[in-house]
Amino acid sequence: MSFRTSPGTTAVAPEGDAQLDEELGRRLREADEIAFAAIYRKWSPLVHTMATRSLGDSWEAEDVTQQVFIGAWRGRAGFHQERGPLGAWLVGITRRKIVDALAARTRRLTLAKAAAGIAETTQPASGAPEAVLDRVLLVHALSSLSPEQREILCMAFFEDLTHTQIAQRTGLPLGTVKSHCRRGLQKLRTGIEQGRGRPEAA
Repeated sequence: MSFRTSPGTTAVAPEGDAQLDEELGRRLREADEIAFAAIYRKWSPLVHTMATRSLGDSWEAEDVTQQVFIGAWRGRAGFHQERGPLGAWLVGITRRKIVDALAARTRRLTLAKAAAGIAETTQPASGAPEAVLDRVLLVHALSSLSPEQREILCMAFFEDLTHTQIAQRTGLPLGTVKSHCRRGLQKLRTGIEQGRGRPEAA
């Protein structure tokens, strides 16, 4: 299921008829796809703008918007009119997805720093060329990992999954997942350190 937000849409909290919202909420719980499409058209501008303001990136906001409505559809049985209106329920999902996106972003930055083995305090003044080099070396080092190690590291740092969640998804023992993460990260560090050392040795 894929959704797109119309560019330039004004994100104003919808003020539709409360009875209409109740009807849409009821039909959502009944898995009515037509009602769900109407819900998306009505609320996606607000969701997208909340995500854009929090993340500062329209592409990430687009992803979050899709995740919100995918989550709403999958979790429709959890919506209860008596606990609050449909809009408030969607806003709650949006806030959680934004938190998840920020956490995933932090994990990606952590992976790059850990793989490069460089603390921010040791970055040279000409940080931009160094950062570009580190990214190139990171991509190269990732390609040198086994498919299994690369998949597990990507799930851990790009999808923000825990070791337990990765084990459940892949069917691997938890200890194997932890071992792949540890060895894969060490291999990334070694590969990048060697790559950065070559120019100095030349």
